[in-house]
Amino acid sequence: MRITVFGAAGSVGARAVAEALSRGHEVTAVVRNRARFGEPPAAAHSRTGDARNAEDVAALAAGQDVVISATRPAPGQEHELVTATKALLAGLAGTGVRLLVVGGAATLTVPGTGGRTVVEDPDFPPAWRDIALACADQLEVCRAETDVDWAYLSPPALLEPGERTGAYRLGTDELLVDAQGESWISMEDLAVALLDEVESPRHRRTRFTVGR
Repeated sequence: MRITVFGAAGSVGARAVAEALSRGHEVTAVVRNRARFGEPPAAAHSRTGDARNAEDVAALAAGQDVVISATRPAPGQEHELVTATKALLAGLAGTGVRLLVVGGAATLTVPGTGGRTVVEDPDFPPAWRDIALACADQLEVCRAETDVDWAYLSPPALLEPGERTGAYRLGTDELLVDAQGESWISMEDLAVALLDEVESPRHRRTRFTVGR
C-alpha cells in the first residue's frame, strides 16, 4: 500500500514509518522542517509539508491509499491540533484516501467511575490539560466529518518507547487497563495496531483505543 505519514519525525510518527516499511509498504514521510527534524529512513520518500495546509495535504496524498496523522503541536500551540485536523479532512475530501488520526486519550471513560473521562479524573496532570482538551476537540472535528473515511486512535493513559511485542488489545470508548489496573502500551506496539488497521480496516468513522 501507499501510505503518507504526517509528523513522521515524531515519536509515534517515526515508529509508524518504520513499522510500515518493515511490512513492505511504500511510505512517504512528511515533516514540516527538514533542517530541524532531519531525514527519515532511506527507504521512505522524504517530503516537506504542513498538515495545517489543505493544499499540502491534497498534494502529498495524491495517489496514496492512506494518510496517517501523528502530528503533535508544541506546548502553547495546542490549538494547532484542530487546525491541522480540519486541513487534513479538507485536503482528503472527495479523494477516497483514508485518514488515520493518532489522537489522545482525554475522552476515554475510566472503568468503574460511572462514565468519568480521563481528563475529568481528579488526578489528571494539570500540565497535560491543554493538549488533552485539544485532543477532545480534535475528535469532535473528526466525528462531524461524513465524507472522508477516517478512524481515530486513542492511546492508553501511558504511551512510551519500549519493546515491539506485536500484542495488544482493542477497545472503543473505554480506557483499557491491565490486571494491575495500569493503562499503557509501547509506542512500538501502538504502531503495530495502527498498521494493522491500515491493512485490515475494522474502524470506519469512529474512535478506537488499544492497550496491553
